[in-house]
Amino acid sequence: MSVTSSSSIRIALPTLAAVILLASAPAAAAEDPQGFIYGKITTRTGSTFEGRMRWGKEEAFWGDHFNSTKEERPYIDRAPRRERRDREAIKVFGISIGSKWHNVSHDRSLIARFGDIRRIVVRHGDEATLVMKNGTEIKIDGGSNDLGGKIHVWDQEVGEIDVRWSNIEEIEMLPTPKDRVVEADRLYGTVETRRGEFSGFIQWDQDECLSTDKLDGESRDGEMSIEMGNIRSIERHTSNSSRVVLKSGREMVLEDSNDVDSNNRGIFVDDERYGRVLVEWDAFERLDFSDPNSTGPSYQAYLPAKSLSGKVTDENGKVYEGRIVYDLDESETWEILGGDQRDISYHIPFSLIASIVPETYDSSLVVLKSGEKIELEDSADVGGAHDGVLILDAKEGDPVYVAWTDVKRVDFDR
Repeated sequence: MSVTSSSSIRIALPTLAAVILLASAPAAAAEDPQGFIYGKITTRTGSTFEGRMRWGKEEAFWGDHFNSTKEERPYIDRAPRRERRDREAIKVFGISIGSKWHNVSHDRSLIARFGDIRRIVVRHGDEATLVMKNGTEIKIDGGSNDLGGKIHVWDQEVGEIDVRWSNIEEIEMLPTPKDRVVEADRLYGTVETRRGEFSGFIQWDQDECLSTDKLDGESRDGEMSIEMGNIRSIERHTSNSSRVVLKSGREMVLEDSNDVDSNNRGIFVDDERYGRVLVEWDAFERLDFSDPNSTGPSYQAYLPAKSLSGKVTDENGKVYEGRIVYDLDESETWEILGGDQRDISYHIPFSLIASIVPETYDSSLVVLKSGEKIELEDSADVGGAHDGVLILDAKEGDPVYVAWTDVKRVDFDR
């Protein structure tokens, strides 16, 4: 133990008191609650609960992602029959000995921002119908814990209640009232990675997104559970530990928890340039928190989607113009294009995309309406597993199909 002079003690005591006060003080109420998910749940018994909602311990804001699986792809039958079959290699001990054909799957993963949803109608089990703001209805089935779990509701009269999915008949999304008091702030900051910086709202470990959520870990002194709102920065210390700096200046190294080691599921950043990115642990270097100006876009900020439209140019230079069904799947501006850049996954709303240019078998150049260019790979949206493009209402007839191997570029209307 180091020896401290009496004069230094007089200086340190107020600092320690301030630290204790910070740790014990209640979380400040969010000044602007309109970024929080809000709605009305109707149960199978006829009861209704209205208020702020959170999906389990994860999604709490309009910009967060609702994940599931589409039961149907309504446009797939408009493709030529030969294009509805995929060739799959047959391998023995890693050596290809032939191939077999199988039908293209009729289901695909669905990612939608909560702010683009009008209503969720539960049918049976994990099956539901998603009604978007523009009236489009999509049948979905499982695919994530967003269906089948519990939804936490802060009802104005009843108080807090966890509603089981099996009891839900319908969820109606509603604008968040300005007068709602939320005793927490949304996390915001800048994430440093090996491929640059991303700034925006934060969902740490795909989970913690509020100042009252806890970061768990073990230090040399024991197990800790620290409110995210008390943290100034988190830095990768080793592959299995993190250096955590509190707002008071105190530092500690934590380990032995998926919040602070290689079991971390990644950090979502709602970077307005791209929509949302997921920074994997291997790419993560440091996160510095800062105060947000709001809790994010309100429900009204998410406008009803439009059909995708534009031009498709094939390898022979022929241009087809009309409504576009991309990958025989995405047909509206609310839908999300996915792709990776090493250990960073991008989830970009089609409303932000100007054009897509296939480059290699497994990658494409995505040009944003801002002018920025990103090369993405390792997903059906940008690589060899792509099912091609349909052009509806084209002059050449309805529809025109262009296989992905024949696509030179896709340009979307602005």
